[in-house]
Amino acid sequence: PKLLAGLALAGVVIWGLSGFMIVQEGQVAVVTRFGEYKKTLPPGLQWRIPYPIEDHQMVNIAQLRTFEVGFRGTARNKVLPESLMLTTDENIVDVQYVVQYRLNPDGAPDYLFRTAMPDESVRQAAETAMREIVGRKTMDFVLYEGRTEVATEVQSLAQSILDRYQTGIQISTVAIQNVQPPEQVQAAFDDAVKAGQDRERQINEGNAYANQVLPQAEGQVARMLQDAEGYKAKVIGDAQGDTARFTSIEAEFAKAPDVTRQRMYLATMEQILESSAKVMVDADSSNNMLYLPLDKIMSETARDYRAPSGSSSVEATTGAAAASTTSSRPATTPSSSVPTNNNAAARSALVSPYSR
Repeated sequence: PKLLAGLALAGVVIWGLSGFMIVQEGQVAVVTRFGEYKKTLPPGLQWRIPYPIEDHQMVNIAQLRTFEVGFRGTARNKVLPESLMLTTDENIVDVQYVVQYRLNPDGAPDYLFRTAMPDESVRQAAETAMREIVGRKTMDFVLYEGRTEVATEVQSLAQSILDRYQTGIQISTVAIQNVQPPEQVQAAFDDAVKAGQDRERQINEGNAYANQVLPQAEGQVARMLQDAEGYKAKVIGDAQGDTARFTSIEAEFAKAPDVTRQRMYLATMEQILESSAKVMVDADSSNNMLYLPLDKIMSETARDYRAPSGSSSVEATTGAAAASTTSSRPATTPSSSVPTNNNAAARSALVSPYSR
């Protein structure tokens, strides 16, 4: 009896020790008691009631699972029943994509007991979501600018389906690998694609030209506005200056009408004759008019300034010209007084009328 008791005790100890287990990192142990879910054990050294009362299953919740839809391995190895889909504009497209998923941290019991084939459920949910989303979009949208949006909407719709089934699965990524029309119409579609690319290129060129021309036009408009503002200020300033000058002249005219009239006359004559190359000088000694070649005088004066030994002044040059002019006058005029009078006339021509 003692031996049997010892054997029984040893058997119980061994049976109890068989309940110890090590749960690896990234895994959980789902414990069942008589086939019914009891608890989930985290990573580490764990113990449960030994078999046959309790049992456990190891589930990897950190593993990233992947499957392909529409192809296997490479894009050339197509699975047409999975990849061919109909768009909202009644065109057929060939869609190949990859789905990646993993289990939720607390989704191991649902993964094991809620669904008979959870991995196949993910595949079917992804195919259903892709066909529904592609059926809502146009062919051009799916082929070109809408790939990212389609993938996002497929992931969201497939995740809602799996949550409704309580599979304990979280979809990580839906990546569209390739989208193209069926091979039977590929050549015609390529021509249409080239035409579309040409259209886009022309649109981009037009936008680039507009971006170049519009700033230039805006700059010209701004410059014209500034010129107009400057002209406006100039005209207003000139008008105000003319008004002030007229007002001052009117006041001076009221004080001395004769003097003001004479000064205005001289200023007007100066403006009229300043661009003329010939000047008429009234001689004090007679009523004859003297002709002074001031253009020659000015040219000679300029040559004298340029010459290194040029030391003569404008008055000397004017006097010489006046002397040469008086030599051609009638002999009745005394020769001793002609140079003096002509020099005085020349000097008077160079004096401003406002200095009188």
